[in-house]
Amino acid sequence: MGRMSETRSRKSRLGLALGLALMAIVSYYVSTTVEFNPITQEEQRVALSVDQEIALGLQAAPELSQQFGGLDAADADQARLDSIGFALVRKSAAKRTPYKYEFSLLADDRTINAFALPGGQIFITRALYDKLNDQQLAGVLAHEIGHVAGRHGAENMARARLTEGLVKAGEVAITDESDSAGQKAKMAQLVGTLVSTRYSRENELESDDLSVRFMIEAGFEPAAMIEVMEILSQGGAAGPLDFMSTHPAHGKRIERIRMAIEKYGR
Repeated sequence: MGRMSETRSRKSRLGLALGLALMAIVSYYVSTTVEFNPITQEEQRVALSVDQEIALGLQAAPELSQQFGGLDAADADQARLDSIGFALVRKSAAKRTPYKYEFSLLADDRTINAFALPGGQIFITRALYDKLNDQQLAGVLAHEIGHVAGRHGAENMARARLTEGLVKAGEVAITDESDSAGQKAKMAQLVGTLVSTRYSRENELESDDLSVRFMIEAGFEPAAMIEVMEILSQGGAAGPLDFMSTHPAHGKRIERIRMAIEKYGR
């Protein structure tokens, strides 16, 4: 009887897990929309409207800024950042996007980092800023503008909803009194990783491609992006939002950047 009861329990858990997984997939398609992105010329499934992206970015910006020491007080450096950032937006296809771009220099002089929030809020830390000449800085900013124009934040939020549902399904499937809490957590984390990692790397490669396009359109030297890759590979970037986390190996990125330079004609 014990074995039969255990078998029925296992089948019940698997049935429930499959039901939850199906619900997660259905919810993903029902609660998200497919929209055409005129910058990437691709359809993408997103969880936020443009207005929601802008509002979310503005709401999150102050808190994230404080995590990196707040805004840097050097007016001249902020002016340089604005000059290069807005030149990229004005003179490239990014100007056709509806986002309100804003470039902020953060005071953190130890963390090599640059990131973008949905809607156009773009940040770079002092530690990374100080390593870059004008062309290299343009490359970093163009990459982050690529994330915004590519609507990667809205895409990732849509994907996160699916991931969360599948993780819950995985937790149900492996629940067993004989399992340790650590094993359950590892399995659930694995499910989420398998769903999300590849997608993030696609975003990074697309942003690299867009950065080359935007730099060429704005009159910057796209080969500086290759120099940025070398700087970042040696600089020990770290942290959940850093420019290198979840990114493909820099050798692959350099190869793709060279291909983009050839594609866009420079």
